[in-house]
Amino acid sequence: MIPRYSNPEMADIWGDESRLGIWLKVETLALEQMVAEGLAPKEALEAVKSKGKFDTKRVLEIESEVRHDVIAFLTNVAEYVGPLARYVHRGMTSNDLLDTTFAVQLRRSGDLLLKHIDELLVVLKNRAEEYKTTPCIGRSHGIHAEPTTFGLKLIGWFSEVARGRARLAAALKEACVGKISGPVGTFAQLPPSIESFVMNKLGLGADSVSTQIVPRDRHAAVFAALGILGSSIERFVTEIRHLQRSEVREAEEFFSKGQKGSSAMPHKRNPVLSENLTGLARLLRSYISPALENIPLWHERDISHSSVERVITPDAFICMDFMLRRFIGLVKNLVVYPERMKQNLDSCHGLFHSGTLLVALVDKGVTREDAYRMVQIRAMEAWEKGIDFPELAAKDTAISSKFSEGELEKLFDDSAHFRQVDYIFKRAIKDAEASR
Repeated sequence: MIPRYSNPEMADIWGDESRLGIWLKVETLALEQMVAEGLAPKEALEAVKSKGKFDTKRVLEIESEVRHDVIAFLTNVAEYVGPLARYVHRGMTSNDLLDTTFAVQLRRSGDLLLKHIDELLVVLKNRAEEYKTTPCIGRSHGIHAEPTTFGLKLIGWFSEVARGRARLAAALKEACVGKISGPVGTFAQLPPSIESFVMNKLGLGADSVSTQIVPRDRHAAVFAALGILGSSIERFVTEIRHLQRSEVREAEEFFSKGQKGSSAMPHKRNPVLSENLTGLARLLRSYISPALENIPLWHERDISHSSVERVITPDAFICMDFMLRRFIGLVKNLVVYPERMKQNLDSCHGLFHSGTLLVALVDKGVTREDAYRMVQIRAMEAWEKGIDFPELAAKDTAISSKFSEGELEKLFDDSAHFRQVDYIFKRAIKDAEASR
């Protein structure tokens, strides 16, 4: 499913051609600074810049024989450059190349995801503003609670995505570091200035203390951030799935002309996009565990993390890219039914005023225990008989006697639940902007 609908721009970042292209760039930059510091002849750099290239098919062919990807690459480059290629990779270890390239790939992939997240934030904010004052019933445990607005629901999603963006951006900053510090990170063969030059040119940080590799706690944070963001999307689409249920039908995914929902039942309009995103979130979360397992490696390095990363990294980024693009379209085209929301709001016979009445009775001097009992008696009667709760409360002299004329009527005004909507919106938008 993912490869079929994947974004070519994201997929290309993790392809062999792109990876080897970054390898050549890293090696060329390192050689450039070696020449500047007198560690390699100028002719070597000129040869690499004029002749240096690779053939992906040939690299893979050599690798099948030597069983080493970096050696295969260097061998192929040497076939084009000639004898001066001996200065390429001088004093470097394989992971100087691999981990620095990995950081470049993470940054490029991360930039694409952040771009999609920014687009999603705009869509969520716009739709939240559209339904800012549209009343709907709030639910806890799936049961009617107190009124909210559909806009508040959406601005809550906006706020959560903004946190997810900040979390991912911070994790990427931590992970986008490289190293050119040699076999165990001691700069035994090359001075730190080579590393500084290369990282500066690539726009990366340099790992503070590397071994043969960049420690994998940095990368685990990225997978955790992706998993959390995926779980947030799952939370949102789970809500959409609930709202699309026939018994609720307050919102639903856009159903295009000619679309089919079921092979057996022509009337069906199923939340297939939301269900698809739910499944992908499960997959995305599954990458967190192996990323954590990659942290504890033997001594200064073993290779157990490498095979894992070659699978989970492109998969995770391609998966997240797909999820964001799909969710953007889902929210943008979400069909909302305010009339149905009002019907559902009215269907609970005004029971959502129970908490307001409880507080009002306490404010009138009734103990909380007695107030709760008084309100619950009438609330249960409203549930069981389908009678209007405010009317029952008004007829109960034990309740009505506590209030002056007109107080109860004012107490049962729905608008009281929406007084702070503007405040919540402003705070959510302000906090989102601050998180950037």
